[in-house]
Amino acid sequence: MKLNKSLLADPSLTQLPEKVLQFGTGVLLRGLCDYFIDKANKEGIFNGRIVVVKSTDSGGADAFAEQDNLYTICVRGIDKGVAKEENIISAAISRVLSAQSQWADILETAKNEAIEIVISNTTEVGLQYVAESISQAPPASFPAKLTAWLYERFQAGLSGVVIIPTELIVGNGDKLKEIVLQLCAFNQLPDAFVQWLNRENSFCNSLVDRIVPGKPKGDSLKELDEKLGYKDDLLTIAEVYRLWAIEGDEKVKEVLSFHEADPGVKIEKNIEQYRELKLRMLNGTHTLMCGMAYLSGFETVKEALADELTEKFITILMTTEIVPAIPYKIDAKVSQRYGREVLDRFRNPYLEHQWISITLQYTMKMRMRNIPLLLKYYKEFNTVPQYFARGFAAYLLFMKATKEENGKYYGKRGEEQYPIQCDSAAYFYNVWQNNSADEVVQKVLSNTELWGSDLTQLSGFAENVSTHLSNMMMLGVREVASALNVYA
Repeated sequence: MKLNKSLLADPSLTQLPEKVLQFGTGVLLRGLCDYFIDKANKEGIFNGRIVVVKSTDSGGADAFAEQDNLYTICVRGIDKGVAKEENIISAAISRVLSAQSQWADILETAKNEAIEIVISNTTEVGLQYVAESISQAPPASFPAKLTAWLYERFQAGLSGVVIIPTELIVGNGDKLKEIVLQLCAFNQLPDAFVQWLNRENSFCNSLVDRIVPGKPKGDSLKELDEKLGYKDDLLTIAEVYRLWAIEGDEKVKEVLSFHEADPGVKIEKNIEQYRELKLRMLNGTHTLMCGMAYLSGFETVKEALADELTEKFITILMTTEIVPAIPYKIDAKVSQRYGREVLDRFRNPYLEHQWISITLQYTMKMRMRNIPLLLKYYKEFNTVPQYFARGFAAYLLFMKATKEENGKYYGKRGEEQYPIQCDSAAYFYNVWQNNSADEVVQKVLSNTELWGSDLTQLSGFAENVSTHLSNMMMLGVREVASALNVYA
């Protein structure tokens, strides 16, 4: 049996008006932001549904239509020491529109006065300025799509909206607004529109924090299907922990009334503390560990944490190198408590969080999440963070593509090929093809376009990374990671 409206406890939820436009169909949005909206709807608080924009025609929209735009969120984890399982059929999404084939329909939603909120998650790469006409059908970049939609709304004489990007970029709301204003100038849009943008729209900085690994595979999925009594192609697993921190005033709070349904939504004037803890300790640890863990033979995060030596490596990395280098003043007790929560979340026995999926846009994540930590560590201690250096060496080895096929790049783990899904894959392929390991380290670390600064200027760092990289290539990644001889 396929998931459909007949399985929904309250079918009237599917009749609520559309109040949100969402760019992105990914599991993070569905398992967190849409989760909060669905929960509020079921409590009679927000009473609005979401129109979702899908950027490509690579499939996915049909799966929503076939299931009446319903999907299951299976919450699994440990909540205050107690195992928790909850299966939720979300009715938050009203429809999914393809930007490639239904752009006119998407623009038409701008004329709907009831829509007051725009949400996005297009990965860190999505929030970049591309000089392009917003008259294309559709524009290529997300900011240009948004600008076109906002201009359509302005021309319809409607009020502005609350815009909440959730991409993991510092000041994501400010950044998106800056790009939209650049696009206004490039497209020579009227001053009246720019004034309307500034006066009537709120671009909110935000951050999201929930591990949402998506649909399980194999026996785990089969067991879930049997337990639920139906099949769901859009099913996603999500941990218990949840946080959506949004910078906003009372006016924003009033529009985002769904916050009343769950303490995980925090609307405050300053969310920097939440952002730094999450970006550095959760995401930063993930980024520094994903290549190392995957090349060590671990498929999932929980597998790595079940290994005593790897758990020790992660703990030392987080507590002795990441925490002291967070570029924001945070009370030590707060960071220690958050660190314990992160490790518990990593250990969650219910989650099959794949390391390979965490390597998506590996280079961009390394620059945004970890390089500021490296620079701050040197500023504080002027010495090599040894565990960071090993994580960086494993990153370089993971980025060593051995095969290029139709513009896609693949590395090797033993006899197995894996995809390198990173915008810098071609660069690394060329660097590794033409240089020794030591030369790769020098060239990559000195590439200021990648990192924003020359990392070979950090005393001892390049030499340390070279040593670890050579050892990993000779002895194996797991063997080098296991040599806990710095602090242990």
